[in-house]
Amino acid sequence: MMNWGKGIIGGMVLFMIYIISMCVCMFMVPDDGYDHQYYEKGLNFNKDYNKEQQVQRDHAQPLIEVAGKTVSITFSKPASGTIKFIRPANAALDNVIKLDSIRGKRMSIPVQNMIIGRWQLVLNWESNHKAYLYQQEIYIK
Repeated sequence: MMNWGKGIIGGMVLFMIYIISMCVCMFMVPDDGYDHQYYEKGLNFNKDYNKEQQVQRDHAQPLIEVAGKTVSITFSKPASGTIKFIRPANAALDNVIKLDSIRGKRMSIPVQNMIIGRWQLVLNWESNHKAYLYQQEIYIK
């Protein structure tokens, strides 16, 4: 025979099973993709935006040519900084190259070790004491 005490205990047991199963489900769900660098990126956004606008103001957009297994970059003035090859499909393939075209305005980069396909090229350089940032998508064959 069932009395009200057994019903309360049964209800509490069911509720505890429900709570425990929700905790297990919560830990089994994949990440929400939250960017832990969000705040720092927000603070640096204005710096990057100003660098991109400086390219427009000074008409300093570099000429980027992909010929075979070589990427050639021609600057309007000698420059120093970094070049990032970002692979949208796989961040493990990203590559950073030091940029130094002080001797001339043109720089050739061999890319025979890079995978064929679409790459995002991010140029971050200084020239005549001004900072610049330029991005362009390229296709390596």
